[in-house]
Amino acid sequence: MAIPQTFIQELLNRVDVVDVVGRYVQLKKGGANLMGLCPFHGEKSPSFSVSPTKQFYHCFGCGANGNAIGFLMEHAGMSFIEAVKDLAQQTGLQIPEDDASPQDRERAAQQRQKQATLNDVLEKAAQAYMKQLKASPRAVAYLKGRGLSGEIAKTFGLGYAPEGWRGLASVFPNYADPLLVESGLVIEHADELGADGQAKRYDRFRDRIMFPIRNVKGEYIGFGGRVLDKGEPKYLNSPETPVFSKGRELYGLFEGRTAIRVAGYALVTEGYMDVVALAQLGFANAVATLGTACTADHVQKLFRFTDSVVFSFDGDNAGRRAARKALDAALPLATDTRSVKFLFLPAEHDPDSFVRANGEAAFAQCVKEAMPLSRFLIEAASAECDLTSAEGRARMAAQARPLWSALPDGALKRQLIGELAEAAGLNSQDLLQLWQQAGSGQRARRSASGEPTSRTHEFTLEGSGGHYPDAEPRYPDNRKSWEAAGGGYGSSAGYSKGGDFGGKRFGKYRRAEPPPPRMLGQRRATTSRADRAVGLLLSNAQAWDQLSADDHTMLAHLPPPQGPALAWLEAQMHEHGPQPWVALREALRGHASEAYVCAQVEQVTLVNDPASELSELNGIMNLLRADALKALADTLAARVQQGDASAYEEFKHVTDRIKALKNSHPV
Repeated sequence: MAIPQTFIQELLNRVDVVDVVGRYVQLKKGGANLMGLCPFHGEKSPSFSVSPTKQFYHCFGCGANGNAIGFLMEHAGMSFIEAVKDLAQQTGLQIPEDDASPQDRERAAQQRQKQATLNDVLEKAAQAYMKQLKASPRAVAYLKGRGLSGEIAKTFGLGYAPEGWRGLASVFPNYADPLLVESGLVIEHADELGADGQAKRYDRFRDRIMFPIRNVKGEYIGFGGRVLDKGEPKYLNSPETPVFSKGRELYGLFEGRTAIRVAGYALVTEGYMDVVALAQLGFANAVATLGTACTADHVQKLFRFTDSVVFSFDGDNAGRRAARKALDAALPLATDTRSVKFLFLPAEHDPDSFVRANGEAAFAQCVKEAMPLSRFLIEAASAECDLTSAEGRARMAAQARPLWSALPDGALKRQLIGELAEAAGLNSQDLLQLWQQAGSGQRARRSASGEPTSRTHEFTLEGSGGHYPDAEPRYPDNRKSWEAAGGGYGSSAGYSKGGDFGGKRFGKYRRAEPPPPRMLGQRRATTSRADRAVGLLLSNAQAWDQLSADDHTMLAHLPPPQGPALAWLEAQMHEHGPQPWVALREALRGHASEAYVCAQVEQVTLVNDPASELSELNGIMNLLRADALKALADTLAARVQQGDASAYEEFKHVTDRIKALKNSHPV
């Protein structure tokens, strides 16, 4: 989907960042701005500021900052496109889809409406299950027996589906509503008729503890149900629906997104109960896959919230198999700036029992010492290989090739080739040559048999003189995908490495090292009063109209880089009138002054005090006027010295203006 920058600009003009942030953060008036507890790091006193005038948020504790789109991407884990769609829906704007036919647009609108309706149905069922839990001493006793408190049950919205085939009929008067089947709450047997002559229907979940599953926006999309006593299956999940896909969703991500940022890593466990119990025991950064193996979509979603993921599995064979699937999913996304680890607990423990038996500190130490991806890759490549024999080492080399090839190019990949070659009893160049020959042979055989050949990239390993084949990346870098969509915040000049909406995410959230401010990126100290004027005027564009025409001319004719930047602002003001910085930021995309302007505005927005900024601007403008008059006076004085009598009266007039300016007081 290509979203025009003009639409993004209009969207940011219409949306109110206070409303967007207020959906997730309790805000209170604090002077010109609103204050609240930062959702991006743990704190007890508010340091998170939201500016209604600038449509901008900033945390003075961890440095988090940005606009409404950035907040949804950072806090709710949305992609750029998802955030734009969410805001467009709130404001009633229709996203331009020039390439879509009217029929396609109509179908898309109907699909969005269907999804919203299913979310409502599932939420209504979740509320009913929660009420049933309070009315069931047996279900409450089970949860207490598992060590869960009422508070944690409320946090995760735990419920109970009572016994009986049609319990939801009391919740939904129209039990024949097709939405109940489509949402996965009800099972219908079209080939069996009930007493009423209609297809036989009954509740999918009966006599089970209910774990509602929510997406990163907090919408209800499905359920997981656990039997109270013995029974099969032990866990039952919602089926695939228009709003629920097990291969893309993670249980507990909505509840744990802030804790993930605070802890600095996401802990992936094997079940619902692990997530809930760990949250009660101090590890609220845990999530779980939904009865399926970990997928690349799961890993990619986690990397929206953190650069570090730890997979926790049982140490038995089943746990090792699950870990291997997680390794396959993580490899294409394991860049040099990300950390992936594997934690294998003793066979007699799951994370919940381990923490209860050994304490939080012991579990935290286990997480710290978890096996890094590089070591697990070598272990996986060596599986069932006798490395004391040539045959075993050859097999290991063959098994390592697809694993190593799946890694994105970088320092990690280049280091691993040496370790794998050493384990195989070869040097790096020989191993790369073997793999290249094997890849060429496979492609030749496929071509001869008429099968399609896979695309490969050839890379040169510096210093080795060899090449190695690398699999086509299955999941492109977010920066490229957003930029290709036409609406990504992908300009390196506009956003820093830590805060670029289109590339690496907003940065690491750690207790020890708060991330750098992430709105703009090109941070540098202000070098002149003209630089400061650029920052103040762009972040308070309404002040431009308070300046005189002479001021406008003076500013627009300053030497580069200030003059061109302010000339651009003057043109924007003529065309659109005063706009908040977030809208001006979008209009700057691709402009020659983009990087420079962003650097100056960043210095201003870190303080975020409009009243003091306007006062400062008045003072700076007086100094700039004095500078301009002094330069003009020097020019006129030189002409007078050269005998130009006509310049004398003008020189006196300019010097009088300089004296008057010095004696005036900025207001």
